[in-house]
Amino acid sequence: YLNLFVFFMLMLVMADSYLLMFVGWEGVGLCSYLLIGFWFKNTEYNNAAKKAFIVNRIGDLGFLLGMVLLFVSFGSLDFSVILEGNNFIAGPFGMTKSETLNLVGILLFIGACGKSAQIPLYTWLPDAMAGPTPVSALIHAATMVTAGVYMIARSGALFAQAELASGIVTGIGLLTAVFAATIGLFQNDIKKVLAYSTVSQLGFMFLGLGVGAYTGAVFHVTTHAFFKALLFLGAGSVIHAMSGEQDIRRMGGLKKGLPVTHLTFLLGTIAIAGIPPFSGFFSKDEILAHVYGDGDDQTRRFLWMFGIFGSMLTAFYMFRLYYLVFAGSFRGTHAQQHHLHESPKSMTIPLIVLAALSVIAGFIGLPLKKGIHLLYNFLHPSLKDAYFYKRPEHLHMKEELFLMGLAVAGAIAAIYLAYRIYRKKQVLPKESEGEMPKAQRLIYNKYFVDEFYDAVIRRPLDWISGTTYKFFELRVVDGLVNGIGGAVKWCGSVIRYAQAGNVGFYLFAMTVAVIILLVVKLV
Repeated sequence: YLNLFVFFMLMLVMADSYLLMFVGWEGVGLCSYLLIGFWFKNTEYNNAAKKAFIVNRIGDLGFLLGMVLLFVSFGSLDFSVILEGNNFIAGPFGMTKSETLNLVGILLFIGACGKSAQIPLYTWLPDAMAGPTPVSALIHAATMVTAGVYMIARSGALFAQAELASGIVTGIGLLTAVFAATIGLFQNDIKKVLAYSTVSQLGFMFLGLGVGAYTGAVFHVTTHAFFKALLFLGAGSVIHAMSGEQDIRRMGGLKKGLPVTHLTFLLGTIAIAGIPPFSGFFSKDEILAHVYGDGDDQTRRFLWMFGIFGSMLTAFYMFRLYYLVFAGSFRGTHAQQHHLHESPKSMTIPLIVLAALSVIAGFIGLPLKKGIHLLYNFLHPSLKDAYFYKRPEHLHMKEELFLMGLAVAGAIAAIYLAYRIYRKKQVLPKESEGEMPKAQRLIYNKYFVDEFYDAVIRRPLDWISGTTYKFFELRVVDGLVNGIGGAVKWCGSVIRYAQAGNVGFYLFAMTVAVIILLVVKLV
């Protein structure tokens, strides 16, 4: 299944048209379903797999409609034809080129929301953590969930001309980044914390795409792949050592028993917090710098401030996770403490490799000259049309250094706050919801979004389905089919008496038939 996934993922990123990309897009969705429900004897895991599949189909409908609109408007689905911008034929229903591109951008973004877990289609990703940890590390942290970011970046030339669609991408990205980060503050499942962290980081990527920082968004995709895969595999190593335990309230003090896992996890945590010179700092700073340099003063400052707030939340909940897992005293059972040991080399060597990349990967974003770096040059052939319409804005060096300093100071302040609460005072998460304040209980329950969807969407649909089944399916459809069968059966039961083998009756019937034919002929 993992190899099949890699096949479809390569097809997705190497496709030269939206049609072939869509084949890879659906293929990775299928593999995600198969891998989330890999332990198929567990009903909860099967439900999580179905949820991921269905929610992704909602987004994929938007992608499919966007492709149809592109084909109608451009007469092709090839990137070379569509992204050049001079091959527009005509929009449907008399729409102008600008209106058509905005509608296409919104439809494509709906597809990206499904695949990359943005509001309102993000609820499948935390549940997808039911899959094996290597699956979470590869698919739900580093590759498949960033396919939406790749698709929007690849379509940059369209979005650069679609101001409304880009604004929606910016707004949803920022909202998702902050919203998911707040949920991560009070989660107690080690993989759930990382799952909401992934949703939040994807929001940052879409924030960058919305303001035209296409290189910055892809840069963050790259660095995020390293440190988030490291964190997931580190979480897998912890779970392995804890005999399958995932609740961070039952951990603590693992620093001594898992030295390699501890050190690599710490490096990944520093990287995602955005502390220099780790990779997350460079990519996140590039996105925030573009946010500050894009649009009017009031809007860009508002977006930048919320971006910084989301970044601080990230630093806080990740170091909360780190301190609760690795610092303090052990809070598990005696059997777990006795079983505690470092993972084998087959698990720790990948951690070391990813930790090294988490430290050094950001240096590909160092500017070679003003605002231009290696990744920009590498991506330029694919994004040159996007840059033609919307060139990246660059701040003055002093201004950028000042903003950079504020971002780092905010992250350090958040880390210090986490240190004070979870290391110095050794505050532990509440054991039951009843002990939590109302606001914390709301966030702990993920704002009851799943329950809201269940009450407003699933239950009414189930009721409509049940009612329609009982009336239309059973009475109308089945009644019609059974009625036709019953009528044929009744006719057969009546007519069979004419085939009783009575020769006299046959002669009588033949005589009557001849008389009828003569009468018809004469008339």
